[in-house]
Formats: sequence, C-alpha cells, structure tokens
Amino acid sequence: MTKLCEDFGIFQEFSSPRTPQQNGIAERKNRTLIEAGRTLLSDTSLPEYFWAEAVNTACHVINRASITKSHKKTPYEIMKGRKPNLSYFRIFGCKCYILNNGKSYLTKFAAKSQDGIFVGYSTNSKAYRIFNLTTQVVEESVHVVFDETRLINCELSCRSNESTGISKGMDKLSIAEASREDGVLKNEGYCPGGVQDTIEDEEKPRGSA
Repeated sequence: MTKLCEDFGIFQEFSSPRTPQQNGIAERKNRTLIEAGRTLLSDTSLPEYFWAEAVNTACHVINRASITKSHKKTPYEIMKGRKPNLSYFRIFGCKCYILNNGKSYLTKFAAKSQDGIFVGYSTNSKAYRIFNLTTQVVEESVHVVFDETRLINCELSCRSNESTGISKGMDKLSIAEASREDGVLKNEGYCPGGVQDTIEDEEKPRGSA
C-alpha cells in the first residue's frame, strides 16, 4: 500500500492512537453501518452471531439506495455511471427455499428444496446468501424462492429448543397465534417439528343421558 501511494503521489496521514475524533468521516460511516445492522437483527429477532451478514447487507443496500447530497446520486451511480437495479432486493431474515440441484443425493420422493433464511447478497457473484436450516451453514445460490410474508425467527428458537430437550408444545404455544372458530381452536402459527393439528374445544355440547 505504501509503494502504491508513492507511485501515484498520494500522501498518507495517520490519526493519533486512541483518538477517533480525528477520523470523523470513517467513524460516522462505521456508526451508520452498525446501527443499520443492529436494526436488521432486532427487526427479525435473529441471533447476534448473524451480525456480519447484517452489516454486509446494510452496506450493500446503503451503497445502492443512499443519496449523496453533494452529487445527488448514490455511491453506486457515482462509481458505475448508471443507476442501480433494485428489483432483486429481498427482506432480510425472510423465509426461503433453496433448490437442491445436485448438491446431495435425492431419492425419488425426497423433497427437492430445503428451508433457509435470507441473510444477504454475494459480494463476488449475482447470488443470494442463504443460511440453510438443514445443514446449518451459509451458502450462495440463485435457485431460491422467497416467502417475504413470513420471518424465520420462530424456527431458530424452536430448533434450538428441540436440541436442548424443551417441550415442543410450549414452543408452539409461545409463538403461534390461536383463533377460536366454531368451537375449534386452530393454530395459525408455524413451528418446524411442532404439531399442526387442530385442538378441539373442551366445552362440547353434552347429549342427554
């Protein structure tokens, strides 16, 4: 880096140790990214170990949606010379389904997709970053179907509770929204591994003896 700066006549000036006040622009940008990442995690109730994915997603969005006052353009438009395409943006933390296109062997009647969580965009290819709930790893793929009407936070809590031996019924009741219709209590929430059957009301009309 030093040789590169010397070749182009760039003068490097360093700030004093433990004095962030001298590096105001970088500190303000860092605070913007941290607050945006915190907001994404708080809104989706995802665990804090997704902080890196949240910050990367915030940076990706800000570079393409934030307007620079001096130029009245986004940073992407200033660098590339064209307006960014935002049609591929998705809701952070939403549920999605990843196509299993040859990644592992499938039997004839096995499911062709796996559940996942959308956690960002790839930095070196036109792909989405998905946290695979089956393999518990983050993978990149373009063969993804999104369900942006549902967040995935309940599924993480349910799977972690199952591994610790906590009752599934308690998880189900804590996250599901119940509605009583025609004397039947219907569970409208979703929790992987939970029972999705209906619970009949105990107060049934009694017949004559």
